[in-house]
Amino acid sequence: MKIPYIPEDAPFNGEQKFWLAGFLAGLHSRLLVLENQPQAASGVASAANTQLHILFGSQTGNAEALAQSAAKTARAKGLVPVVQGLGEVDIEVFATMRHVLVITSTYGEGEMPDNAQLFWQAISTSTAPRLEQMHFAVLAIGDTGYNGFCQAGKFIDMRLEQLGAKRVYNRIDCDIDFEEPSNEWIAASMPQFAASAGSSGTVLESAPEAPVIPGSNKNNPYPAALATNKRLSSENSGKDIRHFEFDLTDSGLKYEAGDALGVIPVNEPSLVNLLLTQLKSDYDTPVPGFERSLGDLLTYQFEISEPSRKLIEWVGQNTTNQELRHVLQHDDKDALGVWLWGKDTLDLLQLDVTRALSIPEFVVLLRPLQHRAYSISSSQKAHPNQVHLTIDSVRYHRAGRARSGVCSTYLAERVKRGEKPAIFISPNKAFRVPSNGDAPLIMIGPGTGIAPFRAFLQERDTVGAKGKNWLFFGNQHQEHDYIYQDELNSWKEKGLLTRLDLAFSRDQAEKIYVQTRMLEQGAELFTWLEDGAYFYVCGDASRMAKDVDKALYQVITQFGSMSAERAADYVDQLKKEKRYLRDVY
Repeated sequence: MKIPYIPEDAPFNGEQKFWLAGFLAGLHSRLLVLENQPQAASGVASAANTQLHILFGSQTGNAEALAQSAAKTARAKGLVPVVQGLGEVDIEVFATMRHVLVITSTYGEGEMPDNAQLFWQAISTSTAPRLEQMHFAVLAIGDTGYNGFCQAGKFIDMRLEQLGAKRVYNRIDCDIDFEEPSNEWIAASMPQFAASAGSSGTVLESAPEAPVIPGSNKNNPYPAALATNKRLSSENSGKDIRHFEFDLTDSGLKYEAGDALGVIPVNEPSLVNLLLTQLKSDYDTPVPGFERSLGDLLTYQFEISEPSRKLIEWVGQNTTNQELRHVLQHDDKDALGVWLWGKDTLDLLQLDVTRALSIPEFVVLLRPLQHRAYSISSSQKAHPNQVHLTIDSVRYHRAGRARSGVCSTYLAERVKRGEKPAIFISPNKAFRVPSNGDAPLIMIGPGTGIAPFRAFLQERDTVGAKGKNWLFFGNQHQEHDYIYQDELNSWKEKGLLTRLDLAFSRDQAEKIYVQTRMLEQGAELFTWLEDGAYFYVCGDASRMAKDVDKALYQVITQFGSMSAERAADYVDQLKKEKRYLRDVY
């Protein structure tokens, strides 16, 4: 079911339209439960008490994929799974649910993912409903490389218990290699849900699964030939921003504008060699318990640019470096982040330690080498046999050594044209071009944050969408860092880009950013929102996205003549209608 559109000439004033839209959003959440309820096999009734509501909080799609996997397991136990994003759940409907499995990631430094924020606000209030009849479990996924590991899942788990819900299975907190432990946990928790629900164990019908093709997940990547590696920023720029094109001919891979591409990198050979020297080992040194040599493990299997938490703790316990010991002893996460900035695994091994670290001990302290996910900058409707990326190559110097980004410089420097790095499609269903081609789009994409919006514009151009498009783009210098300038100007001339606002921060004494341009054009921006525009943000989460969010509230408050509380309600409604969407990192 889609929420009905309220036309401009409807016989309601602005406030009445706002609250009517809220009522319809709640109705949508209620009806979605009925729409998603599958039919049981062999005439078995889908009783309400055998429903398992699988609710996900997902920033990039991992938690959503786990939710779909959990639904298959639930059907095998005779349960009736209903899968929803946490942002789609009405709190009154939530209070009636008997059996709930929450699967959530954690965004940033311990924050709720975007599609879980409104849900968290609702259950955090003092007026949140009691949940004594609910039976629940929580699966949390995160990254131990960040502060607030799995914090979103921990908070939700604790709050549901506070509201009286009964835990049927203890929470699991999964690190970046979450697939195996999470699937084992799901398999172990389902019998508990089934017993609680009184399920007969009758297996329910489910749609046949599509065959898994290479490139559909990180465990089954596709070797895609690199067709183009083109520098976009000028040689005089302080940045090295590149445009990459990969050949998908005959791959069978499909992607949507808004999705990400996972790239499995190979570590920098020079850093591998420095580590081998530090460890007094050769590339071919065997490692007990592993089939590969030490050099291969450091090149292909383990993270070496970013020290693992385990390695940091080991060094902290065995070093004479008082600064690191002090930071760790006082559990000062901010100070640890400052101390670690720019340091890699070699830096930690070069600290004075009180005892030697053996090769087997060292390898156990490392984290698996992870893929890097990049927002796709092309539409497959415009480029059927290609996928494009826009990447800023990371390079810097520290302590007398050149440092580089694990994947960005791997692609920029070490993958030659025609060579085939391992890639896979990472769907992001929460960041899509609206199906309504007449809907206006407002896109905030400074730097490489322009990537998905290049894809959006290609798609809207290809399908002939009539909706207006407004892009805010920024970078450091217009002369050196205006990437895709010719394309943007062409789209502006043909009318695809209705508006293009530029912000080059270092071309004048006072720095100008995309949020500066938003405030300058606040009246027009609010008019677009009132006309049903979708508001998208892509790029840096730590500063830019927060500044843009603050500017959005300011625009709504000032040009909507609203109080701060009313503006917050307005933004919440944009989120409920999925008209405020972010792809931030």
